[in-house]
Amino acid sequence: MIRKCIKGDFNSIYSIINDSAGAYRGVIPADRWKDPYMSESELQHELEEGVVFWGYEDDSQLIGVMGLQNVQDVTLIRHAYVRTAMRNKGTGGRLLSFLTGEASRPILIGTWADAVWAIGFYEKHGFQLVDREEKNRLLKKYWSIPERQIETSVVLAGQDYFGRG
Repeated sequence: MIRKCIKGDFNSIYSIINDSAGAYRGVIPADRWKDPYMSESELQHELEEGVVFWGYEDDSQLIGVMGLQNVQDVTLIRHAYVRTAMRNKGTGGRLLSFLTGEASRPILIGTWADAVWAIGFYEKHGFQLVDREEKNRLLKKYWSIPERQIETSVVLAGQDYFGRG
């Protein structure tokens, strides 16, 4: 079941993000890795900045989360994670399909350039990489991330983004 997360889900969201983000260890640049990957205060900041988490619940337990954040004229998919033990069972795809249906604006997704599995996942679901110049412009316009993260990230866009005038 997919549902909007509530305040009481904070610890589960935090746990899922940090469990799943272990996949980045040794893949993303070492200067971008930290443990925990996202601190409680960083998660709280994301919520305060308007990231609305949705969760996939199985047997009354959250096993995956994905956030939506409306920024200016687009919607960002943020912090998409599924518990390590529950991966490759369609949870992420179901969450992504649901959230794309919830968005009324063009959708953008940022991820690490070296996270080839994540890029492949989004491409499988119809998103396309934007070119480097556009990626840099989008990351500076819609995200609040350091320059080093901009250098080591990519942006994927939904078809609705490419069809804008």
